[in-house]
Amino acid sequence: MSRVSKTAGCAIALIFAVGVAHASEVTPPADIAKAGKITYCAEFGNPPLGFYDENQVLGGLDVDIGTEIGKRMGVKVEWKETAFSAIIPALLAKQCDAILSQLFDKPQRREVVDFTNYMYSSQSLLVPKGNPKNVKGLEDLSGLKAAVDNGTTIQSLLDEQNKKFKEAGKPEVTVTVFPKDSDARQALQIGQVDVYGTTLETAAFFLQKAGHIFDIGGEPFAKIKTGIATRKGEAEMHDAVQKAFESMKADGTYKKLLAKWGLEGDAIE
Repeated sequence: MSRVSKTAGCAIALIFAVGVAHASEVTPPADIAKAGKITYCAEFGNPPLGFYDENQVLGGLDVDIGTEIGKRMGVKVEWKETAFSAIIPALLAKQCDAILSQLFDKPQRREVVDFTNYMYSSQSLLVPKGNPKNVKGLEDLSGLKAAVDNGTTIQSLLDEQNKKFKEAGKPEVTVTVFPKDSDARQALQIGQVDVYGTTLETAAFFLQKAGHIFDIGGEPFAKIKTGIATRKGEAEMHDAVQKAFESMKADGTYKKLLAKWGLEGDAIE
């Protein structure tokens, strides 16, 4: 049996206000217009999507896109920092108006939310410099230790891989599940685990920033559409987000933001 440490993450009731309202290009839902703001649930610590820089300034592609959508609706933007495992429940409990946190568009999620897809994402395995365990994919993780963020796709993929290892009579990968992605990465950096499972976007960011510490094990995998989630059936909210995003694509803002964060290859048409 694999030893899985699951630390449940709770929503962090910390809200950040960003930006100033402008004349709207997109008509927001009545409740958003009345409040004068749109609130996003997000987990930070996932560069280059949403993270704090060395000066503790919040930034990233998700932050820029969310801010631009608010601007086009003519409302302010707030961010409610929420553990990823609790992010959909927080939206459904109306703690925020939308999720903007590299949330993958999956059929089971579409049962409770609607998506406005804004990019593609893939999975990757970050390893120590030199790749000492010669990791090229999930099938190479038998008997190794891996760290992941709670509630993520890579966690599910490792669970599925462990089933394959068990059927083949091979040692399973020991998966340690952390409440935040940054905690999982730290476990790799201090040598507690052999592999940190994350998105390609985050792995590539740290390879660029700390190539003397990290390498990427193998090729990216499990490419998937990634979207802004709104509550299922709230057509007015979904349509406003979709219209704002489409206007960003039409005037070139979307491509400029992708280029700013080195994510041109993740563009969605």
